[in-house]
Amino acid sequence: MSVNHARAERAALCDLFEEVGPDAPTLCEGWTTYDLAAHLVLREGRLDAAPGIAVKPLAGYTASVQRGLRTRFSYAELVDQVRQGPPRLSPYRLVPGLDAAVNTMEFFVHHEDVRRARPDWQPRVLDPGLSDLLWNRLRLGGRALLRRVPAGAVLRRPDGVAAGVKKAEPHVVIEGEPQELLLYAFGRKDHARVDLKGDEEAIRRLTATPLSL
Repeated sequence: MSVNHARAERAALCDLFEEVGPDAPTLCEGWTTYDLAAHLVLREGRLDAAPGIAVKPLAGYTASVQRGLRTRFSYAELVDQVRQGPPRLSPYRLVPGLDAAVNTMEFFVHHEDVRRARPDWQPRVLDPGLSDLLWNRLRLGGRALLRRVPAGAVLRRPDGVAAGVKKAEPHVVIEGEPQELLLYAFGRKDHARVDLKGDEEAIRRLTATPLSL
């Protein structure tokens, strides 16, 4: 029986939300767990405001709606909405396969945003199926995630399997487990356990470039 990793990460994140409470830090700059829960509710349930997550000219409206969700709902209510999954008319529920296709990485990254903001965190030992899924998403989407870097980039697992996600010289090899590579590519550089190898100038360019969607 196949595992729906998006649902599993959603449930695990909600369990952690309940454990740490509304004022816990996250790796999302300036956000507490209350803010992150509101973000997730907005993303799935407020299609009018969701575009501002990625489109800067619309970000002001998105931020206003997110603040409104915090005012309207308690932390427990927002966490419960996240746990229940996408609203009935959300594309994430209506379009077959969309939840698994899009939300696996979203909820994995945000789960780690809460986990790794705590002291003494350690990387999880992932289900091999989830690790493979994250690697495959990186192979396909790594170029978009690293598009801002003015250098070439190769992602490489500890077993030597590699994916060239940006062809350019000089280049850098980013080596680590798939979960660490994913978090690095999503901008969590200081909390991703990777090794950077190769051309020193490429490494300098990579480390100086903000990475985030």
